[in-house]
Amino acid sequence: MDRRELADFLRSRRERITPAEVGLPAGPRRRTPGLRREETAQLAYISTEYYTRLEQARGPHPSREVLAGLARALRLTDAERDHLHHLAGVPPGPPPGPSREVRQSILDLLLRLPQAGAIVLSATYEVIAWNDLASALMEDFSAVPRRDRNLVRRVFLGPQAEGQRLYGVSDAEAFGRNAAQDLRATAARYPDDPELTALVSELLAGSEEFTRLWASHDVSTAPTLCKTFQHPLVGPVTVNCDVLDIRDRDQRVVIYTATPGSPSEGALRLLSVIGTQRMDIAP
Repeated sequence: MDRRELADFLRSRRERITPAEVGLPAGPRRRTPGLRREETAQLAYISTEYYTRLEQARGPHPSREVLAGLARALRLTDAERDHLHHLAGVPPGPPPGPSREVRQSILDLLLRLPQAGAIVLSATYEVIAWNDLASALMEDFSAVPRRDRNLVRRVFLGPQAEGQRLYGVSDAEAFGRNAAQDLRATAARYPDDPELTALVSELLAGSEEFTRLWASHDVSTAPTLCKTFQHPLVGPVTVNCDVLDIRDRDQRVVIYTATPGSPSEGALRLLSVIGTQRMDIAP
C-alpha cells in the first residue's frame, strides 16, 4: 500500500467534484474547490476522521468495502477505480454497481444522429447521456438533478395525470412493467450497490403499482418497437425505438426515429430547430 500516492489521488479526485454533481447544496462560499472531507466521508459511508487520516497518509489499510464507497463517492471511472485498488494494495473485484461511464465513441455516436433522438441508459434506467434532439423531445436533462433523470423513478413517482406520465408516451404502462422486471434482474446483478437498494426502497414505499410488479418476480421483458410522445409544443410525435446493448458497460443506447415523410418526421425537424427553449403558446 502506497499511503502517499493514495492520499494524493483521493485529494485530487475530491477537489474536482462539485457539490451539485452529487446532489449536495453549494452552501456558503467555499475556500477550496470540490467537496469537503466530511462530505466525501458521508457519501462513502465512513467517518470523517478515517477519511482525513487516509488523505494525510496516516490511514490503515482500507478494506474492499471502504474502497467501493470511496469510488462511488468520488464518481471514479472504471479505470480510476482499478487504480484506487492498486494504490491500496487490494486487487479490484467486480464493480459494486452499474457503470455510469459512457465510452467516448458512444458519445460521438449520439452527436452524429442529428435527425434522431438518442439517450444512453444505465442498468438502473438513469439517463446518463443524450443528444440535443432527445432533450427537445423529452426534457432538458442538463437542467434537472441527476436523481430526476431516472426513468423508472419518473414513470412510477412522477406526474401520473393522463398525458403527463413519462413525457406523455403511449406505452407508459408497458414501459413501467418492463422496467420493474428489468430492475429486479439488475438488483440481482448488483446486490451490494447502495444507490440501487435505495432506489428500489423508494419505489416500493411510493408506488403500489411498482410494489405489485416487484412482487411478481417476473424478469422477462418485451421490447417496444414504436411509441408516441405527447409533446406540449408540436403535439403527438410517433417514433420507432431501436435499442443497442453495450454489454461491457451494462448500458443501452435508445434511438428514436420517425418514419420518413410522416408528420412526426416534420415534428422532429421542428424540434431540432426549437431545441429546449420555452415558447409561449396561446390557450
